Amino acid sequence: MNIPFFIAKRYLLSKRKKNFINVISIISVVAVAIIAASIIIVLSIFNGLGDLLHSINNSFDPEIKVEATTGKTFQVSDSLIHKIERVPGVKIVTEVIEDYAVARYNGANQVVTVKGVGDNFIDQERIPKESIVEGELLLKKNGANRALVGYGVKSTLSIALDQDFYPLQLYYVKNGGGGGLDPSKLYSQKSIAPGGVFSIIQNFDEAYVIVPLEFAKELLNYDDKRTSLEIETDGKRDLYDVEDDIQTALGKDFNVLNGEEQHQDLYRVLKLEKLFASIAAVLLLLIGSINIYFSLMMLALDKKRDITILASLGADSGLLRKIFLAEGLLIAGIGTISGLFFGALIVALQQQFNLVSMGMDSAVVDGYPVKMILSDFAYVFVVMTIVTILISSRPAAIASRFATVQNL
Repeated sequence: MNIPFFIAKRYLLSKRKKNFINVISIISVVAVAIIAASIIIVLSIFNGLGDLLHSINNSFDPEIKVEATTGKTFQVSDSLIHKIERVPGVKIVTEVIEDYAVARYNGANQVVTVKGVGDNFIDQERIPKESIVEGELLLKKNGANRALVGYGVKSTLSIALDQDFYPLQLYYVKNGGGGGLDPSKLYSQKSIAPGGVFSIIQNFDEAYVIVPLEFAKELLNYDDKRTSLEIETDGKRDLYDVEDDIQTALGKDFNVLNGEEQHQDLYRVLKLEKLFASIAAVLLLLIGSINIYFSLMMLALDKKRDITILASLGADSGLLRKIFLAEGLLIAGIGTISGLFFGALIVALQQQFNLVSMGMDSAVVDGYPVKMILSDFAYVFVVMTIVTILISSRPAAIASRFATVQNL
């Protein structure tokens, strides 16, 4: 029998006498439970937001992206493409030109991001067919170029796909020198027929116009320069291994980025926010443990007679100290486990029924995204255990002194 835990359990759960100390202990359990549940809910929200960002970005961004280390563009040659294609695990390499332009349609204007892509872009299936809300998922039809426009661009410019006599006009401002008295030399202009409208996420829908690579090359005057290469893997190798091999093959003149590295600043901010939330969790647990401290202090004063009896029966100061440490651990353990259970229950209900909505009509998901991770539960439990041991050591030491005084 574990004597310290047996006695501590009797002190905590005894039904014969309900006094103020018992009430304080119950309040301590409830306070710890509420704090533990709150922490699990908050950390689960951060986990859910991280997963949501990954799913949103992965739906449009490539698995691996190659960019120039310095400058906006780089020269692309067949040898460079073949060098990447020879890396085990690489399935498709798509050449990309991306830059800003002014879109004009039937008198309406908007600044857009023109993304020129190679013919194999559609093969990467980064724009699912179900994301095409109007028209067709294609960049060429009957030999003629077609544009895929975001739903927000379509709405702003009032684009009508069934009216072929209104082309989508794209204007690109040229770099450098003046055009003298002829303003038309300051920019290049090309027209293209909209072929489809996609809806993925608001940021993309309101900005992007996707066009064939050759069209973008002529409009933007890029020749054999590209802003990036977008790579799809065959899924047979670990993505990070493929990324490392591509980086080794290309050398230091290129940056090879996976999905998370393409939005490094965004994910770094999210991780920092979760870190600060974790630090705040420790502070909350410290606040919650104050109740445990005062509960044990009052219990030590109230149980002087019991301590004297235990000491006369041969209990040493170490055993008495363990009794009060066990009392603190019982209070914290019951509160923490209860809090983790109810926190997990609330998160599960949110996942299933979306009890709390995002509060925006344009939100990507109806309810706040949440995700439970086992390590968060372990983190809360371990931190609470350490805090409780530290906070209970003082009352336990005082209780053991009472026995010493009585023996004297």
